[in-house]
Amino acid sequence: MHFDYHTRYSEGTALFKRPADKLAYGLLLAALLVLPAVLSPFFLGELSYVFILCVASLGLMFLTGFTGQVSLGHAAFLAIGAYAHAWFLARGLPWPLSLPLAALLTAVVGVLLGIPAIRVSGLYLAMVTLAFSIIVEQVIGLWSSVTGGFTGLAVEDPKLLGWSLSGPKAFYYTCLLLLVAVLLGLLNVLRSATGRALVGVRDSEAAAYALGIHVQGHKVAAFGVSAGVCGLAGGLLAHHLKYLTPDGFTLLLSLELVLMVVIGGLGSLRGAVLGAILISLLPTAISRIKPLLPDSISKQFGLEIFVFGLVLAIFVLFEPGGLNARWLKLRALLQSFPLYRRDTFKRQKRYMKSERYK
Repeated sequence: MHFDYHTRYSEGTALFKRPADKLAYGLLLAALLVLPAVLSPFFLGELSYVFILCVASLGLMFLTGFTGQVSLGHAAFLAIGAYAHAWFLARGLPWPLSLPLAALLTAVVGVLLGIPAIRVSGLYLAMVTLAFSIIVEQVIGLWSSVTGGFTGLAVEDPKLLGWSLSGPKAFYYTCLLLLVAVLLGLLNVLRSATGRALVGVRDSEAAAYALGIHVQGHKVAAFGVSAGVCGLAGGLLAHHLKYLTPDGFTLLLSLELVLMVVIGGLGSLRGAVLGAILISLLPTAISRIKPLLPDSISKQFGLEIFVFGLVLAIFVLFEPGGLNARWLKLRALLQSFPLYRRDTFKRQKRYMKSERYK
């Protein structure tokens, strides 16, 4: 792996590590802004959905990748944000007020869940969040006076100052703008003292306690921020679906989010985006490949789940660092070419697992 050695303290908190990064991300943003001029409405809708999943993946990455808390129930936070946003819109609240309120409500629920959930960790924490997701799904189905129950709930079109945002281009730019805002917000949090404290809690709770970090408070705060970001994604997802039912927020969605952060690379916001792009495009790729497969394979039930599991197994076995680690290795290879050394790319242990706390 290639590592940067800082010569000034400000380099450790810089938003862009290299001057070339500004140019690369600027060109990427410019390309994304120009895409609606050349793409059809169908592909714009697909890209909008990818952006929404990127926002949700960033929310889960903030909790799992940067504080080490595993969650299998983040689909519940998307559901809370989606239904709260639809309910606020139905009561006459304007869209610019309804969406932040839905995210804030979801963040409050995340804090309320995090207070008892941080008493456990690892597999037990995953079981707690999984139970929470199942409970929320059942509550949505049975609370028909608010959510419409299993019949469903229609979502009003988004409007901003009298302008409709429901069109493919307008909704695409809305999702892109919120994705950039969330990404920049989380980047600034992570390069602050709070972000460094969260990483310290992830790497070693005992060392964090010794340094005077309020471990429980940071864990609960991470739950709240993560839930709020997913609630924001849920509000956008409500407009993408246009009609909400409990079937849209099942355990499968939670597992897809976990796959995004694991395959993308734990501890990297770039990895969260890369993982979301890969997982969100996999179903479309599978549907295109199905006609080319034999009938004995293409008609098998659960083919998508099998492919998801296969992709996860491949990454765990051959690239545990995920897509982000692969990108860093490729970038380091291009920078050092032709002076390439095989030892440079050896895997190194990242987290300290030997300590005992409690």
